Parts: sequence; structure tokens; C-alpha cells
Amino acid sequence: MHGTSTLEEADRLMTVCNSCRYCEGLCAVFPAMEMRRAFSDGDLNYFANLCHACGACYTDCQFSPPHEYNVNVPKTLAIARADSWAAYAWPRAASGLFANNGLAIAIIAALSVAAFIFGFAAFNDHQVLTGIHTGPGAFYALMPHTAMAVLFGAAFLYAMVALVMGVRAFWRDIGEPMGTLADPPSLWQAIKDASQLRYLDGGGVGCVNEDERPTDRRKIYHHLTFYGFVLCFAATCVATLYHYLLAREAPYAWWDLPVVLGTLGGIGLLIGPAGLWFEKSRRDPVLVDEASTGMDVAFIAMLFLTSLTGMVLLLLRDTSAMGPLLALHLGVVFSLFITMPYGKFVHGLYRFAALVRYARERRMVGHGTPQ
Repeated sequence: MHGTSTLEEADRLMTVCNSCRYCEGLCAVFPAMEMRRAFSDGDLNYFANLCHACGACYTDCQFSPPHEYNVNVPKTLAIARADSWAAYAWPRAASGLFANNGLAIAIIAALSVAAFIFGFAAFNDHQVLTGIHTGPGAFYALMPHTAMAVLFGAAFLYAMVALVMGVRAFWRDIGEPMGTLADPPSLWQAIKDASQLRYLDGGGVGCVNEDERPTDRRKIYHHLTFYGFVLCFAATCVATLYHYLLAREAPYAWWDLPVVLGTLGGIGLLIGPAGLWFEKSRRDPVLVDEASTGMDVAFIAMLFLTSLTGMVLLLLRDTSAMGPLLALHLGVVFSLFITMPYGKFVHGLYRFAALVRYARERRMVGHGTPQ
């Protein structure tokens, strides 16, 4: 017996698939499945997070609906995947709060923090909000750097702790020792697989979306989103070094490294999330978990709004619109931080951890070690 009806169904499907094995060349899920004859809850959650939702196994399967076996691996694993994120969330109570109202809560949080910063500035000097501020330190006319660092440092620290606790719960559930995450060969293989989105190609032909014609559109939008996020994070890190090591205060010139990195990343985070949302809206409902759109949409929306408000702020930072735009941008960033542990962002972490385990299993089987 399994903990949920979804895991019971996943067990049934994996038993059928383990007898057929027609799809073993499509992704990592089926080779991982073939290493087992029985499936624990942890195994099934491992498969669910190892799945990249390409949809190829549904279109290739001879037992998919309307066959009486009713094999629909993508949708069942999508439901199990969303359930696992809620189960691993820390603190557990927070996952339920965001599950069905993710976008509304994210927007309310963003506007609330923006209003707080707006009010903070107005209380100290209302002329700061509509004044024109240029040169180093201009952003801190709205809110002192120390106050800004404390507020957003606390939000970022909370997000990091919650994410680490979630990954820890996932790793324990799938029965892996913590040392596997530091196994160099497995770690390196997982980095290569994740950076290339190796298993989001349906075995090499592409991802199935609104029909049975596979394309690479979702893969391209995922890449733009991921590398856009990485570039923006790098821009923040470089700006931090500028501030504390070189005593150079933001805003920086257009040609400075933080601005260049942030601009390139911002472009990726405009195109990528917009493309992912568009593809998600057109995808065949038979392949997706339609009940878990709350935080999926919220995460995509917050990434897009973070980039949009940041890019507009960059363009208008030397005008009187700088104050309100900075308050809005900071509010969106704050909201992104506090909602990250409860939405689609975590799928990248759990999927990467699953890839590390898969790399280790594949290597051990190749060396003749029983699993």
C-alpha cells in the first residue's frame, strides 16, 4: 500500500511499463524503473521528479487511453510531482497556503512590500518619491542600503533555508545517503544533463505539446529562463562585490558588468517565462496536472514581472519615475524570494537531485553493483 491514491496509480503504471519496456530509450525514468521490481513511495517520488514531462511516452505507448490499461505516465507523474513538492515543503503549513492561491498571494505580497517601501520613503521625505536622483547611491535615496539589505537578506535567507530543508526531505524520502550529493562523477554527470535539458527531448525528437508533433520550443524557453535567471543572479553577486569590496554604489553605468549581465539575463527572463506560459496554455490537457496551476503560474509570472520591472527601471532610472518603479521592482523581488520554496522553482532542485541519484545508479549498474 502507498501513501496516496496517486502513488498507487503510479505503481500500477510502472508495473505495466516494466513489463513492456518499449519507452526505455525516451528518458531516464524508464531505465531507473527497470532497476527495480517493486516500488516504494520514495521510488515513485524519485521517478516523478526525474520525469521532464516531455510527453513522448504517452504518444508512443500502445496502452495509453482509450486502451483498457489506461496508461498515462506524464499526467500521473505530474500529479505525484506536485504532491511531493507539498509533502517536502518547509514549513509544511506554508505549502497549503500557496497551493491554490499562489498567483494572488504572490501579487499581494509584491504590492504590499512595494507599498511599504513607498510609505517608508514618503514618511521620511515625500519629495524623494518624485524627485530625480542620479549618480552613485541614487537608489538609496528611496531606502537606505542597510535597511534594504536587511529586508531582502532576510527574505533570501528564509528562501534558502526552506529550499534546503525541502531537498533534505526529498533526499531522505528516496532513501539516499547525503554523501551521494557530493559524489563527484555523479554530480558532474547531473550538471551536464541538467544544463543541456537532456531528457526534455522525447528521446531526441522533441517535446510533445498541443498535438503529437514534437518540437523543441519548451526546451528553448526553459533554457532562456534558466540562463536568464543565472545571469541575473550573477549580476547581483557582482554588484555586491562592487559595493562591499570596491566601495562602488549602484546604479552603475550601462557598460558596467552588473548592468550588462542583468540586461542579458532580463531579456532571457522576458522571453523564457512568456514562452513557457504560452506553451503551457496550449498544451494538451491529457498530459498535465490541471489542478496544480497555482504556484506554477505564480513562479512564471513573478520571474517575468521581476525582469519587466527591472528593465523598465533601468530605462527610466534617471527620471522622476525612478522612485515608484524601484519600490515596485523591490516588491516583486521580495515576493519571488518568499514564494520560491513553494512553487515551480523547486522542481529544478528536486530534478537535479534525482539526476544525481540516476547518474550514480547507472554508474553502479555499469560496474556490476546490485541495486
